[in-house]
Amino acid sequence: MSVAAALCDVTHQFDEHPALSNVSLTLKAGESVAFLGPSGAGKSTLLALLDGRLRNWRGTAEVLETTYSATARPPRDARSDVGFIFQEFALVDRLSVYQNVMNGRLGRMRTWQSLWSRFGERDHLVVSGVLEDTGLTDLAARRADKLSGGQRQRTAIARCLAQEPKLILADEPVSNLDPANAEKILGLITAAARKRGITVVFSSHQPELSQRFADRIIGLRDGKLLFDRPSGQVSASDISELYHGASPSAELRVVS
Repeated sequence: MSVAAALCDVTHQFDEHPALSNVSLTLKAGESVAFLGPSGAGKSTLLALLDGRLRNWRGTAEVLETTYSATARPPRDARSDVGFIFQEFALVDRLSVYQNVMNGRLGRMRTWQSLWSRFGERDHLVVSGVLEDTGLTDLAARRADKLSGGQRQRTAIARCLAQEPKLILADEPVSNLDPANAEKILGLITAAARKRGITVVFSSHQPELSQRFADRIIGLRDGKLLFDRPSGQVSASDISELYHGASPSAELRVVS
């Protein structure tokens, strides 16, 4: 299986506080990966690095065969291959669902075309397809500010899919949703990506949902990689150590 991304000994600091400490990992093409860990563990920082937005880090990073620089953004063509789903949706409220999703095509257009929003037949075919896959066809004409939270997140997912990325990154994509919608949205992201052969990496505070929808779990704590294994092999002790610094048995010994 080909490699979607490879990081080696990546270190980064915010105001002298370590955000990532010698993190090394490889992401395989087509797999679904969850970053788990408490707040401040380094999940969002790692996603920003994979997205090409992080600066002043040390180590090496290669994403979709592009070697990243710690001082400059990747080339435009490389950026178009990486899609990002934001926690706060990042929709244009005055635009319709269709128009918001069509914005995902801008990165695939030549600069002069994107400036004038000159979309072609293929752009409309792609958008129609992802609207159908995300269950938004009947809402295509509705303004974004008239949508529910779940509908807004589905619109953000559709916009990302319209970009036709090879790698999708999602920063806590279901943190603002109720449990039922959270399950639907994670299922939608991973199923749509699997259908298209896209690699997915999402951060989460929900171990149970992550284990259901990710092929692999990477546990981060204090900027360090605590574990990296198939989701079915992640135990309750792993999760307890990740969030509390101790396994259940160790906690019982302390209490007794």
